[in-house]
Amino acid sequence: MDYLDVNNQESVAARKKSIKRITIIAISSIVFVGCVVAAIVGITTSKNNEKSNTQTNSFSAAIKAVCDITLYPQSCYNSLGPLATSNNLKVEDIYKLSVQVSVDELSRASDEFFNSTELKNISDPMTIKALESCHDLLSLALDSLNDSLSIPNKSLLEAFTDLKTTLSAAGTYQQTCIDGFGNITSIAKHNLKNSGEYTSNSLAIIDNIDESVQNSMDSVNSLGGIGRRRRLLMDFDGDFPRWMSSKDRKLLQSSKGEVLNVDVVVANDGTGHFTNIFEALDVVPEKSDKRFVIYVKKGVYVENVRVEKNKWNVMMIGDGMDATIVSGSLNFVDGTPTFETATFAVFGKGFIARDMGFRNTAGAAKHQAVALLSTADLSVFYRCKFDAYQDTLYAHSNRQFYRECNIYGTVDFIFGNSAVVFQNCNILPKKPMPGQQNTITAQGKIDPNQNTGISIHNCTVWPSANLTGVSTFLGRPWKNYSTTVFMYTTINSFIDPKGWLPWVGTTAPDTIYYAEYRNFGAGAVTKNRVNWKGLKLNITSKEASKFSVTQLIQGDKWLPSTGVAFKKDI
Repeated sequence: MDYLDVNNQESVAARKKSIKRITIIAISSIVFVGCVVAAIVGITTSKNNEKSNTQTNSFSAAIKAVCDITLYPQSCYNSLGPLATSNNLKVEDIYKLSVQVSVDELSRASDEFFNSTELKNISDPMTIKALESCHDLLSLALDSLNDSLSIPNKSLLEAFTDLKTTLSAAGTYQQTCIDGFGNITSIAKHNLKNSGEYTSNSLAIIDNIDESVQNSMDSVNSLGGIGRRRRLLMDFDGDFPRWMSSKDRKLLQSSKGEVLNVDVVVANDGTGHFTNIFEALDVVPEKSDKRFVIYVKKGVYVENVRVEKNKWNVMMIGDGMDATIVSGSLNFVDGTPTFETATFAVFGKGFIARDMGFRNTAGAAKHQAVALLSTADLSVFYRCKFDAYQDTLYAHSNRQFYRECNIYGTVDFIFGNSAVVFQNCNILPKKPMPGQQNTITAQGKIDPNQNTGISIHNCTVWPSANLTGVSTFLGRPWKNYSTTVFMYTTINSFIDPKGWLPWVGTTAPDTIYYAEYRNFGAGAVTKNRVNWKGLKLNITSKEASKFSVTQLIQGDKWLPSTGVAFKKDI
């Protein structure tokens, strides 16, 4: 460490102490937890080693200090304080306690909600369907919360990203349930108030731990000390997930139309194992770590497909985005909740689609009509086409990646609350209903601690053939923390000079985060953009890099195994 000022002994000592502390963090999860508690909660041991009056008071004080960093400190303290049983404080224990409280409350609230007298006598078909949808969503939320309790036998440092992803998804599922009820939204909102706040509190706790540890490591790195970036906690064997075999990689990398090592063939002309996709998915093993490959021959498959949550690691390959097409027409106007309108819906983690088209043919007059919905973590869509009008592509939650895809639509046609990167894609607004304006994105972040957002990177925004004389905007803020970034993207002149459209009124919440970074084309000129506090037109490369494949979806860790080309940094 000869780069330090040897004459400044106090500085040397302080820096050595800092490096030693971070070394211990990296090596020992137990010591790490203790350091984090000190960093987050600000609890220090008195030099006089004064004892607490009681164990309960000591533990309650610590919980209150942790709760102070959440969005709902009072509900946090009220829910955790009565459960205090020890003064051996560990932040991991407080985190687990917080998540368990969320699980218990959501289970209780779900039972109460679905058995409430207000809903038992409802006969409206749309509301009944919304209840069915909400039942699925709350089940998904409970799954995510329970996954968030499963902290592996490693330091929390390695688990941060996965934990924040599952907790972000849990909050999104609950909010989607609330959003689906129209005129009786207030009933759902009331019943799920506490569970939503408890989920948010758990997310805030883990997010602040992560931030403090990273700040500490950044400080040590600036001194030339240790501080290796954390590794995403998954089941890895070397550089690749254990479920991805070398044969799977070769399959993904093979030329279009070449089929290798497939498990099932679907062909609507009768030349395969099945004539529809639904039947093929039925034979996929449940929760399998092994990749299951389905080849779907060219043709139009008119069916509404669901890759269920227990169908893991499904890979579906077509003969091209304009050759193998899955088509449906469910829509909001005819009585289906938006979440249930998807022609193709993916819930099982690790899903990959290549060379396929997904469309919803309901038309502009039917309003919300989804072509593809993905809520699957680590899902990939490569050389695919998504075609509808309003709400074409619902990137609902978890981590997703789209490469070399064509996306068509009108109103809010890329929306949701996932952490998603669109790279080298063509975004093609088309003609909406008379009187409508086009909005490309509608991102739905509901909590500042969620690790979600839409990143449109190195894409092309171009009008489809029939689009003329229609105001088209880059997006509008669906929720208060809506987060969307366009960078290194070619934007045609048809984009309105204001760039962005309010959801309601004439402005947007100050809490949104919209950014434009180094885009090209006549539509990328920003001098007449809306004057919103949340619109960033001069961000640094460091800020922009937060929306790269590496940082937003940790794709440098899992995308190499898929064989899909990607640029990991901006």
